[in-house]
Amino acid sequence: MNSVLVFKTSITSQGEIKQLKPVLNTLIAKNDYWNFDLEDCDNIFRVETKTIEPRTILQVFKGFGFYCEELV
Repeated sequence: MNSVLVFKTSITSQGEIKQLKPVLNTLIAKNDYWNFDLEDCDNIFRVETKTIEPRTILQVFKGFGFYCEELV
């Protein structure tokens, strides 16, 4: 069963998403799904996954210098 993980981020542009895209595509399994909602005031990042842990996402964003906080 897929989990839906939702994060508040500091991502504000398509250019920033392009920076993360190769890593996210590698990290997140083939049958999983991710997307950004830059229209939302919290610049939401959503992941539907069976395998990835929230801390992994947090580490990736931090490694690129972006803020990321899991919303529970």
